[in-house]
Amino acid sequence: MKKVLIANRGEIALRVIRACKELGIQTVAVYSQADVDSLHVRFADEAVCIGPPASKDSYLLIPRLISAAEVTNADAIHPGYGFLAENAEFAEVTRSCNINFIGPTPDMIRNLGDKAFAKASMKKANVPTIPGSEGLVESVKDAERLADEAGYPVIIKATAGGGGRGMRLVRKKSDMETMFKQAQQEAMVGFGNPGVYLEKYFTHARHIEVQIIGDSHGNVVALGERECSIQRKHQKLIEESPSPVVTEALREEMCAAAVRGAKEVSYQSAGTIEFLFQDNKYYFMEMNTRIQVEHPVTETVLDIDLIKEQILVAAGEKLSLQSDQLKLRGHSIECRINAEDPDNGFRPSPGRIETFHVPGGPGVRVDTHAYAQYVIPPFYDSLIAKLIVHGKNRTEAIDRTKRALDEFIVEGIKTTIPFHQKVMRNESFIKGQFDTTFLETEKI
Repeated sequence: MKKVLIANRGEIALRVIRACKELGIQTVAVYSQADVDSLHVRFADEAVCIGPPASKDSYLLIPRLISAAEVTNADAIHPGYGFLAENAEFAEVTRSCNINFIGPTPDMIRNLGDKAFAKASMKKANVPTIPGSEGLVESVKDAERLADEAGYPVIIKATAGGGGRGMRLVRKKSDMETMFKQAQQEAMVGFGNPGVYLEKYFTHARHIEVQIIGDSHGNVVALGERECSIQRKHQKLIEESPSPVVTEALREEMCAAAVRGAKEVSYQSAGTIEFLFQDNKYYFMEMNTRIQVEHPVTETVLDIDLIKEQILVAAGEKLSLQSDQLKLRGHSIECRINAEDPDNGFRPSPGRIETFHVPGGPGVRVDTHAYAQYVIPPFYDSLIAKLIVHGKNRTEAIDRTKRALDEFIVEGIKTTIPFHQKVMRNESFIKGQFDTTFLETEKI
C-alpha cells in the first residue's frame, strides 16, 4: 500500500492522514467546495475537489471518489466513519477497480448492516441477545404476539436503520398498530427498506460497546469496552474507557463474547460490537463495521494506534495486537465538541470561529480540523473537535477533563463545551450512576 485516498472530511480525515504519514504512506484528500479551507486538505500530500457542498454531490458520489483515486494513482481508500463507511456498494466498486478498501468485505458490511442477520449470527455464536423477534416482523399481529411474550415496553427498529431513524417505542398494546406502521414507513423513506424487527425495551439500560479488530488470517482480538451512555436522541456525546460498572471478570466475558461473534462472521478490519447493559446483564444490540468516532479512548488506555492497525490489516498483515499483551492503563474520557447550542435543543451553530484555543498539558489530546477564522459549514455533521483526556483513574480523568474544558476557548459560534462542563460536575456522572436516560433525568 503506497497511497491512500481518504473518502471523508474533517477530523477523521486528518486522523487517517496522520496515521498514514507515520507509516510512510502517501495521502490524498478529497473535499467539497465548502471544505477547501479544512486542515485535512492542507496536510494531505495531494487534494482533489470532488464537487459542490451538498454531500450527495460530493462525499456520497461514488464515481467521483473512484475517479479521484484513479487520477492520483491511489491504491487504497479509507472511508473514515459516516458517509460511505458502511456502504457495501462503495466497498464493492472500490475493490472491482483494484483499489484496496480499508475496511471489511462488501458482504460483511451488507450482512452485518442487516440487524436481523447480525442478531441471528450473534445468537449462533452464543452471544446474549435482546429478547424479541428472531428476524423481521411481517405484521402488526405478529408484533403484538412477540410484545406480549417479551413484555412491554418494546421497541420497533428498522433492520437497515441507524442514527435513531425508523425506531418507535411502544409502551402499550393499543399503540402497536400506529407505531408499527410509522416505523415501516420511515424505514422505507430513509433506507429504501421497510423491514423492521422488534425487541424488548430496557428503560434504564447503559450503552456499552467492545472494540474488536480482525485480520485476514482468522485472528480477532477484543480491545476492552467503552461506556457510551451519555447520549441525546441516540447520538453519543461523551464516551469513556473503561466503563465504571464493568468488573474485570465481566470485561473478560464481554470481550470473549465479542470475539466469538466476530469470528462467527469471519470479520476483518476494525469494528465495534454494541451491547445494552442492565441489571448486570449484557445483550447484543448491533455491530458497526467501521472505525468509531470514539476510538481514541481505546487507543489512550491501551497505548495503541487503531487506525495504523486497521491499515496494516487491510494490507494483508497479521494483527500485531495480542490479547495477553493488552492491559488497560488508567482511564480515558472523550467529549465531542460540536458546533451546537446546548441551551436551545442542541441547535446547529455554523459560522466563523473568531478565537480557537485548544487545551494542553499532561494527558490531554485534541483531534480537530478547526482553527481560528475557520468557517464551520452548515452542510455536514456538527462535530468540530474531540477532547480526549487520560488519567491514572476515573477521578483524575474527570478532574483533568474539567480543567481541559475550562482551557478550551471557541468564540464566534456556540459549542457543546458548556454542556460538557455541567456533566463533569454532575454528581450522578461523577459516581458513575447513569444510563441512556441521563439527559432527561438530570435536566442538564
